[in-house]
Amino acid sequence: MKINEIRDLTTEELQLKVADLKKELFTQRFSLATNNLDNPMKINLIKKEIARVMTVIRERELRGE
Repeated sequence: MKINEIRDLTTEELQLKVADLKKELFTQRFSLATNNLDNPMKINLIKKEIARVMTVIRERELRGE
């Protein structure tokens, strides 16, 4: 998801997105531990996506929205 698409979401949607991404990250890490992971780079992509969403949330907090 691009940063512009993330900025178009509401704060509540962003918080739900972070929760979903964290669940997916847990699932991917669990698959890695059990040697069932197809693409290990997906973990890095999920972590970057979480960081993008958290950055937008923080920007909104600093602006006072």
